[in-house]
Amino acid sequence: MATTIKEVTRDTIIGDALELHPGAVKVIEKYFGSGCFTCPGIKMENIAFGATMHGLDPEVIVNELKQLERE
Repeated sequence: MATTIKEVTRDTIIGDALELHPGAVKVIEKYFGSGCFTCPGIKMENIAFGATMHGLDPEVIVNELKQLERE
């Protein structure tokens, strides 16, 4: 059974989103940059916090992550 990413919300920890779907790497890098992968906050910070730190709308990121299941 394929892993889906339907459960991702603005409160999902960034590292958890990456574990749910391998394609999430491209989305996270697109919005947060590659430095996100070496930051210790990846295991503590949620998508909403990361989006706020980068001046982004978290719902845009969440929606893109949810689309991964359709690919």
